Amino acid sequence: MPENCSRLNRSAPRLGRRLLAAALALPLTAVGLATAAQAQAAPAAPSAVPSGPTASVTLGDSYISGEAGRWKGNSAGTSGSRNGTDRAWNGSSYDPSLVYGATAASGCDRSDVAEVVSASTGAQNEINLACSGAVTANIFRAANGGQTLKGEAPQADQLATVARQNNVKLITLSIGGNDLGFGGIISSCVQDYLIWYSYCHDSAQSSIDSKMPTAMAGVGKAIDEVRAVMADAGYAQSDYRLVLQSYPSPIPRSAEMRYPESGWTRSNTGGCPFWDGDADWARDTLVPQISQSLAGVAASKGAQFLDLSDMLQGHEVCSTATKQPTTSSGPSATTSEWARFLDGGLNSTQGVLQESMHPNYYGQQAVGRCLTLLWGRPTGDYSCHNTAGQDASGMYLTAR
Repeated sequence: MPENCSRLNRSAPRLGRRLLAAALALPLTAVGLATAAQAQAAPAAPSAVPSGPTASVTLGDSYISGEAGRWKGNSAGTSGSRNGTDRAWNGSSYDPSLVYGATAASGCDRSDVAEVVSASTGAQNEINLACSGAVTANIFRAANGGQTLKGEAPQADQLATVARQNNVKLITLSIGGNDLGFGGIISSCVQDYLIWYSYCHDSAQSSIDSKMPTAMAGVGKAIDEVRAVMADAGYAQSDYRLVLQSYPSPIPRSAEMRYPESGWTRSNTGGCPFWDGDADWARDTLVPQISQSLAGVAASKGAQFLDLSDMLQGHEVCSTATKQPTTSSGPSATTSEWARFLDGGLNSTQGVLQESMHPNYYGQQAVGRCLTLLWGRPTGDYSCHNTAGQDASGMYLTAR
């Protein structure tokens, strides 16, 4: 590694400085008579499951809303469709609403290939209530401490309406990562690579350990809030399935990085500015730790658990098993990366920072396939994996 950070600062090329700016911007809830009167005025809960169309519903954060669904792999292309990777290109300009619909304006970024859409569960309605940036407090009902996000009501309150208008058969939840400050960890690790020449994993691990109890308590409360909403709408727990899922690692371990640790290709071309030691920690310690903690919450709350920690194996950003599309070779579900690289921020020629380090178009299809497979297994907890050299059709489950 270079000897001092001042040398690094002077030698960093323009895109390196953009990536640094992006990293800095990352983000990655009197009594007696009054109570009796309120109870008397409250409407009675329905006594039966609504007879509306069947529905599959997703709740949570960016990893299930469909963030980064705009991108079919990553490319160094700087114009047009960026070598076929940018689905927001309309032939003359870029229109993210082609992918994210009306939620492109709010930043919830619910994509047209989000998990609930990509999955095949037989539901007549596929309803995505998740929003990029959500924390557990954005799931809770407003009456129980829930908070609005990006102009939208807490997701449990939105679910209450959906549950009365539909016969909900499946609810899938992804939450907790933002409570743990995952975006801030990415930012710290990128800064340590680009300017400080130090590892981030020791301080980041301490931060994760300190935040984990509160974050997991929030996940547990989110599940309780979903259960309460469904009970109020007339559902017994046996009338629907509740799945809690974990997070995949967007970057590979160091032995599977296709760019060297030294020089600038890992950041400028690959969009994966992480030291080997930090990449190994993220892939083999952080992601499994979060998954194990979420599995414990799911078990304690009677929810099914879907472990996605290995879902992107071999398809991560900068993985040796993948390559970036070029002008002569377009994107491919078998050879392109399945997660979005670190975007350069405001001065970049490509998308927006919040899409970074999320499953992209191909990754969203893969997660959807995982949920499809889980739908066929009404009980038990499972981990989802991909088959090397295959597209989303090669996803498979193993029992945890």
